Amino acid sequence: MSLPTYSNREGRGVKWQWPDIHPEGRKFGLIAVAITLVLWFALGWEILGWLMAMLTIWVFAFFRDPARVTPQDEDLVVAPADGLITLIEKVPPPPEMAGADGLGDAPMTRVSIFMSVFDVHINRAPIAGSVKKVAYIPGLFVNADLDKASEDNERQHMLFERPDGKRIGITQIAGLVARRIVAAVKPGDDVTAGQRVGLIRFGSRVDVYLPEGTEPLVLLGQRSIAGETVIARIGHAPQLIGTGQ
Repeated sequence: MSLPTYSNREGRGVKWQWPDIHPEGRKFGLIAVAITLVLWFALGWEILGWLMAMLTIWVFAFFRDPARVTPQDEDLVVAPADGLITLIEKVPPPPEMAGADGLGDAPMTRVSIFMSVFDVHINRAPIAGSVKKVAYIPGLFVNADLDKASEDNERQHMLFERPDGKRIGITQIAGLVARRIVAAVKPGDDVTAGQRVGLIRFGSRVDVYLPEGTEPLVLLGQRSIAGETVIARIGHAPQLIGTGQ
């Protein structure tokens, strides 16, 4: 199936569309619908039925999968997640992605994106290339907004490599409410920038590891949109300052 193409040239415009529901969420939505019907019609508990109806709407909204338009430039690193940029810091790469076959051993810039329970939770590939590694690590479920969540929480690492050998790593991190990390790709798969690569259920965080000589084009407190927001341009290291307003 061919994907639609958009540009910044003058055109006819586009229309807003209702987002799809990710297949992972349809079963949860149907379960919530069934419980709502039982509470309302079988048991006659109207108040609980209304509460469950609102929860059902939230479940479907949580698993929404809106279409995204990804800028096509091989040097761009796009956001893998919707959410708030909460941390930007120099850290060693995770052991599971370090070494000569991974991201190396030198400190890298890590950009952390916190996803609340109201954000879209579909994660997307930051670059085009191949999936070199997918590594799942069991762990705790502390607040994903904390720095130590990168080392302590249940998480899943994904390593992507461009055709020229440049590598970008992301880490999906479970949080207080999140209880499952779902991967949609496996080692050896080829991906395009912005392609769906997985999701995390019910609130979490995604870390992006940028290569040496690359600094982020986003700022602390900024919101990112998966597959659309440009996180960085490989080989560029601007020093940005933002103003909250």
